[in-house]
Amino acid sequence: MTPMTLAVRDSSTMLRRNLLHARRYPSLTLNLLLTPVMMLLLFVYIFGDVMSAGLGNGAADRSDYIAYLVPGILLMTIGGTTIGSAVSVATDMNEGIIARFRTMRIHRGSILIGHVVGSVLQCVLSVLVVGAVGLAIGFRSVDATAVEWVAALGLLVLFSLAFTWIAVGMGLISPNAEAASNNALPLIFLPLVSSTFVPVDAMPGWFQPIAEYQPFTPAIETLRGLLLGTEIGHNGWLAIGWCLALTVLGYFWSKASFNRDPK
Repeated sequence: MTPMTLAVRDSSTMLRRNLLHARRYPSLTLNLLLTPVMMLLLFVYIFGDVMSAGLGNGAADRSDYIAYLVPGILLMTIGGTTIGSAVSVATDMNEGIIARFRTMRIHRGSILIGHVVGSVLQCVLSVLVVGAVGLAIGFRSVDATAVEWVAALGLLVLFSLAFTWIAVGMGLISPNAEAASNNALPLIFLPLVSSTFVPVDAMPGWFQPIAEYQPFTPAIETLRGLLLGTEIGHNGWLAIGWCLALTVLGYFWSKASFNRDPK
């Protein structure tokens, strides 16, 4: 058996293990999924009429705000879902199962790859669920072509991969599951200070650069451009750059932490 075949086989086994864990213990996934759904409903039905005035269009109404809000909530869903990866990795590290895996003749990288691929699949599923809720309350993307839909899905997958690797790194350095959850809180906080809810131009001047150049805002604006036909500008390149940079950073950080940890 070649090293590549061994890696694929063991990674598939670890992926199956993590998916079975997610199926048997769905409470964490449901809790993380409920947050973006509740935020979507809250900002549409409670604050929608007021928040639509911040779009800079005097004729904006709740339907306009739904179209504006849903792409941001989809990215926020990914940030929240990846917290589960940090908790899962930290749990494995502290329950001793990783130490057991280290003694077995399996591909070392397959342990992390199983977590990453499983998390990306959960992110995609969560996005589909939240997207379905968005469609149910009135979100429409009538002008997007098939190519733009594929590009939007590709962006969501790439974003999921990038933040999953970051979450895995956070889980590896955390002493327990609770610490992992706390360490991963920026993945939920960053969307709150992005263009998810209001345009960057509506924010205080001193805060606009912070909101504009963090990872979420370029990805949100790119997703809006693909689905709604708004101007993407330089945000597309920024979004891809952030995703690639975070993927590389998270991968090497996770690999170094995993190889260094004696547990």
